[in-house]
Amino acid sequence: MEQINGSVRMECALLYTFLEVSSDCKFKEQLHCLQSQGIVPLKGSYCYDDEVELQTDGNRSGHLQNGELVFDPEVNEEVVRIIAAQLAEIGDQFDKEIKARVVNDLVQHFLNENLSGEEITQHMSAAVEGLARAIPSDMEHEKAMLVLAMVLTKKIANTMPSLLQRVFSTTVNYISQQLHNYIVRMLR
Repeated sequence: MEQINGSVRMECALLYTFLEVSSDCKFKEQLHCLQSQGIVPLKGSYCYDDEVELQTDGNRSGHLQNGELVFDPEVNEEVVRIIAAQLAEIGDQFDKEIKARVVNDLVQHFLNENLSGEEITQHMSAAVEGLARAIPSDMEHEKAMLVLAMVLTKKIANTMPSLLQRVFSTTVNYISQQLHNYIVRMLR
């Protein structure tokens, strides 16, 4: 995920903000570097999907619906911040339940240069699903999986900050593949 595309902007914004507002985040400096590297969109450029792009004339693109041009609404940054803060609170509760072994196993996968992005995403997915089954929770399954993926990202980056870019990209891809529709509903 060299350059951010429209279809993952929400996921990217939500994960970035989650990490930014999370307690016990030991990699704030590296986190802010993600914006300057273009991995995280700058504030004000969050969109719901890849059909809404800023055109060279400064207008947003749209799509035709019943012959009329329709613009998808932008993600409200304040809504992202509020939801990320709520998810971070839940994440603090889940944090205590995640065994160091799970985090260390994922760190080893991220350090393995021979694994493709898809293989690492599969390891992340398996870890999230295993934790979701093991942690008793009365919340929606999708929300639990989202929070667990984000908490794992934080814990991996806390363990080895140099992995932040790779784990961030992998988590955004995982969330985009598995939970995109849930996030759209949550942010609207």
